[in-house]
Amino acid sequence: MIHFKPAETERELLGILSLQKENLPQNISQAEKAAQGFVTVNHSFEQLAEMNAIAPHLIAKDGEKVVGYILAMTKASKDLIPVLIPMFQQFERLEFAGNNVASYNYLVIGQICVSKDYRGRGIFDRMYEAYVDFFSTRFDFAITEIADSNIRSIKAHQRVGFEVIHKFSDSTEDWSIVALNWKNQKSRSDKDSLDWGKK
Repeated sequence: MIHFKPAETERELLGILSLQKENLPQNISQAEKAAQGFVTVNHSFEQLAEMNAIAPHLIAKDGEKVVGYILAMTKASKDLIPVLIPMFQQFERLEFAGNNVASYNYLVIGQICVSKDYRGRGIFDRMYEAYVDFFSTRFDFAITEIADSNIRSIKAHQRVGFEVIHKFSDSTEDWSIVALNWKNQKSRSDKDSLDWGKK
């Protein structure tokens, strides 16, 4: 049975990193990259742990195995991943729901991934439902950027309610910035299945 919880132990953080490594572009074929999607940033254990201390990452577990995750980032953690600082700067130049993004207490989706053997089972959607339940009272909305070539990820985010609020290009890729308005999300009916504890 798949259950969802915050990452709390070193073993769970290492489980995230193992799954991340399996899905970096350099570790998958072009065909798999196009069909299944990929993750872009390769975190160190120290970075992941510092981020988790500020806002916990959500993980999906099958027994003791981490089979999915959503990383959480906030304004307080933006300097931990230097390559992502321009992303935060880009966000804060935009508007969302009528106001400048910088004026909000927003949450950044640092990365999301589901293990290859567990795709097609609704885990992506269920992880986001858990994410909304846990963070919607603490942050105004969630925001992230996705490479346009990551078609599977773009479609999956739109399916769970993200809307594209901006598009841009850099020297390597075309990007979409997407945001999820908590107010448009339905609360889970089976919250008892979530294992967030008191954190």
